[in-house]
Amino acid sequence: MKKTYKIDVDCANCANKMEDAAKKTDGVKDAIVNFMALKMIVEFEEGQEPKAVMKNVLKNCKKVEDDCEIYI
Repeated sequence: MKKTYKIDVDCANCANKMEDAAKKTDGVKDAIVNFMALKMIVEFEEGQEPKAVMKNVLKNCKKVEDDCEIYI
């Protein structure tokens, strides 16, 4: 399952850090961050609950870019 989320991030480099952090999160099969559109597309692993996974994605993204936001 894929879902798209609105994000708030300051620069393209920060967006790349967020994408890498999201991809490393348990339950995420793939993630793409589009800095220009301020969107993150997340593909979840089979059987995962998107809301629970996205809470962990946000935590991981905040570790690399503390002022980023994902609107879940």
